Amino acid sequence: MPLSHRKLTYRSPAAVLLFFLILLIARLAMGGVAVNAQTASPTPAPVPSPQVTDVTRPTPAPAPSPKVVAIDGHLELDTIVGVEVEHFSEWAATHDPTKLVPFINGRAVRGNYPEEIHPDRNRLHFHLEIKPQNKELWTDLLGAPRGLRHPVTFTVGLESESPFDSVFNQSQTLPLTVISPVYGVVGLIVVLFTLVLFLWLARTTNLIREPGPAVPGKLRAYNLGRTQMAFWFFLVYVSYTVIWLITDSLDTITPSLLGLMGISAGTALGEALIDSGKDKASSSQLQDLIAEKQSLEQGIPEFQSQVSAINAKATLTPDDTANRDSLNRQLQDSRTRLAQLTQQLQTIKPPSTEGNSQGLLRDILRDGSGYSFHRFQIFAWTLVLGIIFVSSVYNNLSMPEFSTTLLGLMGISSGTYIGFKFPEQK
Repeated sequence: MPLSHRKLTYRSPAAVLLFFLILLIARLAMGGVAVNAQTASPTPAPVPSPQVTDVTRPTPAPAPSPKVVAIDGHLELDTIVGVEVEHFSEWAATHDPTKLVPFINGRAVRGNYPEEIHPDRNRLHFHLEIKPQNKELWTDLLGAPRGLRHPVTFTVGLESESPFDSVFNQSQTLPLTVISPVYGVVGLIVVLFTLVLFLWLARTTNLIREPGPAVPGKLRAYNLGRTQMAFWFFLVYVSYTVIWLITDSLDTITPSLLGLMGISAGTALGEALIDSGKDKASSSQLQDLIAEKQSLEQGIPEFQSQVSAINAKATLTPDDTANRDSLNRQLQDSRTRLAQLTQQLQTIKPPSTEGNSQGLLRDILRDGSGYSFHRFQIFAWTLVLGIIFVSSVYNNLSMPEFSTTLLGLMGISSGTYIGFKFPEQK
């Protein structure tokens, strides 16, 4: 038997137990090393997944856009309107609300910033008014009116950016008041009253007619200068009232318009002075001729009675004959002069129809010798400038600014008329 077998056979139980403990410890040690080696060995890198975290993570919601949802009041120049803007408080937290302006028909009313701002209530208040920055816009909105109101779109926004969304778009417009109905009715009544009163006085009195007494039951002819002055007065009067009703502006009369009215008034005044001089000269001459005629009419019977007394004598002395012949010559001369005066008075004193009205156009285009070009010239220029004046007021809501050249042309036309007025027959 081998020696080793013999040693193993004669071992004690304690030795066997110790052997197994050593073997167990060794196996445990070997297992721990394997485990540690497995743990320390490099593991393969994980393949990155395609942004799993970004897909599953919730993104922040965008800030809500402001939107105009309501308006308190009505759109009219020189009024205050309250605007309710949805999500206005969120927008105002990151923007400057003092730079907001109204947008009407998609155009910014520049310079018309809020009077009051209430972000906590989502409200703004605007005072709609004309300023130098937005005058052209208001002219486009209110000029050439077709009624007291017309529909427009409305919103608010920053001047240099796109405006907010609004419920008042093309499908739901707002009425923009051009003329306040109350003030419009009052203004219309005043203008119509004065116009009707003027027309009645012009037809029934000498308000714009030639001065002087008229034939009973007849009216004097219309005077060109006074008619032109009345024409410009009513154009300016009505235009001033209309512009005030629409824009609430008071300083609308231009310097050139004052010059034009001055030319018109100067024409009427010069014409009146010339006519007055003619009337005085004619009246003085007429009085002298009438006085001479009356003197002759009184002297002729005396001459006749003296001649009759001489002829009644039974015998005539040479002195009586000479005296009778002298009286006869004076009587004949008086009768001849009386006939001349009677004929001259008929030419100076107007006949019953002279100076009577033949209608407005005939009266202002004709003088004593018929139709005259200098009258037609001033009539034509007045008519053309009147049309330009009305067009400017209707489309631009302003009275036109006539150039100095045009005013000079009107002055030349009026001066020509005044110059021809001196030899003109009445």
